[in-house]
Amino acid sequence: MTKILATKKSKLLPRVGRSIVVRDQKIAIFQISDGRIFAIEDFCSLTNGPVLEGIVSGEYLYEPMREYKISLVDGRIQEPDEGQLKTFPLEVVEDDIYVEV
Repeated sequence: MTKILATKKSKLLPRVGRSIVVRDQKIAIFQISDGRIFAIEDFCSLTNGPVLEGIVSGEYLYEPMREYKISLVDGRIQEPDEGQLKTFPLEVVEDDIYVEV
């Protein structure tokens, strides 16, 4: 895995996604209300669309088209739906956010 500088922590807004592209892969970065930051692929296989504009509640992201409930922690789409989005490890060093790809 390679660490890539993704964005600055100071550029994030709580519960608002920020899009980056790393090696032709779109990744959405979210900071939740308690300050933790997560990176998840910006593509839902159930809708074939992006998740960036979804609504964040706690550790979950509600996909914007059909409101599938997706865990930001592990990428699992919650029951009664099923599926998995790829998540990416992050490292925060001062204001820099690195994504491992």
